[in-house]
Amino acid sequence: MTARLGSATTATAYQREWFAGLREEGGPLALVNADAPQEIFRAMGIPYVVNQWWASIVAAKRQTQRYLGLLRDRGYPDYIEQYSSTSLASAFEDDPAQAPWGGLPTPSIVLGETTGDAARKIFDVWDAQPGVTYYPLESAAENEVPERWWELMPHRWEEAIGSDRLDLLTGELTGLIRFLEQTTGRVFSETRFRAVLDLVNEQQEWNRRTRDLIAAARPCPIAVTDGIPSVMVPQWHRGTEWARDAARAFHDEVRDRVDAGFAVCPDERLRLMWIGRGLWFDLEFYRRFQESHGAVFVWSMYLAIAADGYLRYGDDPLRALAARFAAFGDQLYTPPWSAEWYVKEARHHGVDGVVHLVSDDARGSYFTTRALRAAGIPVLELHADNVDARTGDGLTARMTAWLDELP
Repeated sequence: MTARLGSATTATAYQREWFAGLREEGGPLALVNADAPQEIFRAMGIPYVVNQWWASIVAAKRQTQRYLGLLRDRGYPDYIEQYSSTSLASAFEDDPAQAPWGGLPTPSIVLGETTGDAARKIFDVWDAQPGVTYYPLESAAENEVPERWWELMPHRWEEAIGSDRLDLLTGELTGLIRFLEQTTGRVFSETRFRAVLDLVNEQQEWNRRTRDLIAAARPCPIAVTDGIPSVMVPQWHRGTEWARDAARAFHDEVRDRVDAGFAVCPDERLRLMWIGRGLWFDLEFYRRFQESHGAVFVWSMYLAIAADGYLRYGDDPLRALAARFAAFGDQLYTPPWSAEWYVKEARHHGVDGVVHLVSDDARGSYFTTRALRAAGIPVLELHADNVDARTGDGLTARMTAWLDELP
């Protein structure tokens, strides 16, 4: 049994092949945020690229600084929401030969929530590019916060999120469908849409089983750097049979490892949780402390939110999709939604400590750290942008000093 997950290498190869085909297709193309309702595009047969996925590819290929320079050269800031602005820089690509994976094709529509002034400005610049239209979605809030939302979401999402928020987003999604029909000539089929949503729920049920396998396993059977592509590449293709089957294959591979007692870190002594986006400019960070401290990262938000944040069952498919995304940011970033969930997950996985990546645009990070420490869980805050290596000085030294002091 090799250390690398077969499901991770298969998913990465599939994504590369898919992207190469996408570049050759032509026709309408959407650039969408990770927390946008991509299922509508899937049902209508409109290809899309996920904004933050592309930023992660650029960072992994060590191209982020060049891309940020393209923004800076045009008078835009290179130090605000780099995770979202990297893709915008692709619109100003001046050396296609250097572009990762051949470069990002120019989209015809960009879709994202208006979650803040900077994010809105990024999309407004996209909207000013020739042939590109920005379709904004509101970012709503609710005063009433449900307890243990992860137990309510699959079936009782109306109760958890609130009818007003769902009314708003359902109406906006209805408008999005009309806009796409008018501008692309594609026809929205509710039958096809229901089939897409059914496949998504099947996929997330497999992810939930996988999350629980890893939480219970001693020692940890996989590296978090394998878990991320194994879950997230299928997430970007959710609503397809390939994605559903990839999630099942990921589960089966993890199950086999657990049954065999496989350890990604044979000398496992510390179980760690990584809160925040992936550290794309230094993925080796996650393995760097296995030999020196027996420290293994057993948790990232990607598999966990797939397990708890996506399942939606109901008779009204468009409202169920709205329920998947109306409170998505709350689940990850807004206390007490996020803080209570992170504590639950830390206990579920039996972690000895939490490493919390705090970016400049983070929302609710203080309350997350406070809630974990109040629960008796040690927390190391690392302040850095997850794609901008300029912010990464001293991370390894800080991590080493913290691990030296952990019991």
